[in-house]
Amino acid sequence: MSSSRNSAKSRGSSGTARGASAAGEAKGDAERLRRRARFLRERNEARELRDRVQPRRTRTARMRQAMRMRTFRW
Repeated sequence: MSSSRNSAKSRGSSGTARGASAAGEAKGDAERLRRRARFLRERNEARELRDRVQPRRTRTARMRQAMRMRTFRW
């Protein structure tokens, strides 16, 4: 996806069109970042809710994570 975006930029366009596309791209990036932040907030909220509702599963997940960390080699 980024390679097609880069190739479109390198084709040669006037300065005003490049400025307009950069503004549109920045607006699109800002929207994407807002959606991503909302998704991450909702995901964390869902994880916390699941942890409260299913404490046994949470403990098991914590134990698995601890085992992964103990067996990880630096």
